[in-house]
Amino acid sequence: MMFRPSLFHLLFYCATQTLGVKIQSEPEVSGEGVIQTELQRTVTLLCLPDGGSETQADEELVWLRNGAVVILREENKKGRSSVCVTPVIHEDNGATFTCHLSRNATIRASVTLNVTYHPQLSGSEEVAVEDESALVLRCDIWANPPVSSVLWTLNGSAVDLFAGGFTVTNDGFTSQLTASSVEKSVHEGTYQCTANSPVYGEHSKRFQVTVTEKTMKFPLMPMIAGLVVVIFTALLAVVSRWSKITKVTYKTYTHMAQGLTLNHCKPNPLMLYVSFDSAASKLCQLVSASPNEAMKIPPLSTECKRL
Repeated sequence: MMFRPSLFHLLFYCATQTLGVKIQSEPEVSGEGVIQTELQRTVTLLCLPDGGSETQADEELVWLRNGAVVILREENKKGRSSVCVTPVIHEDNGATFTCHLSRNATIRASVTLNVTYHPQLSGSEEVAVEDESALVLRCDIWANPPVSSVLWTLNGSAVDLFAGGFTVTNDGFTSQLTASSVEKSVHEGTYQCTANSPVYGEHSKRFQVTVTEKTMKFPLMPMIAGLVVVIFTALLAVVSRWSKITKVTYKTYTHMAQGLTLNHCKPNPLMLYVSFDSAASKLCQLVSASPNEAMKIPPLSTECKRL
């Protein structure tokens, strides 16, 4: 009967000496294993063997980020291992960092980052829209924790959705105000989008909307298409009647050649008369020559006579 209590105490002693791991952090981790931080901040994590064993300095540690292994330097693996997250970005929100023993992955500890940030709303923007066109205004309301409310105003008063034909949509990331057909007297003015965060308070952005006169838009593409059709039609007409065109041109050329009279060849010492043969007739071509060149002109050919 005395053997069982002794065995129990022995097992209890061994269990208390079993090596574990713990994570220390800056900022400190909460009791729920959550680290509160903000954008552009730095989070430092330190993993230590925990269990009172003298061999803990030789224990190799492994870090995981959302289940993926974090690459560590050799000197940052044994005994104690640290990971630094800087700067903290949106994608780090909800990320879980886990440290475990290399020889036994079941001995582990984990922490999760909760990154808080306010909606990115500030400054002003000028918007010009034509009369009878659509007006679309967008506000980035993405925040952690999510904003509790979004208010749109026009010239200091809440936007009248019915009177102005407005529509407001909100998907948790963007709040959008839309009017399908604007009128200068109704829609022109200063708009403001205000988001209320339970942690960071109110943030807003302004839009200065100007309604301009409607302009006639030149139908460029239809005009180009019509011009292409006309050009191709003309080309096809020329190609289809090419044989007739060449016949008419040949006849005209022949008649002109036959109609030349020698009366057109007036004597001029500064003109060089060159005769040549053609399929239609023999023609006289006048070529300008300088006085020096005129002295060298050979006697005229019998094929081209001067009167």
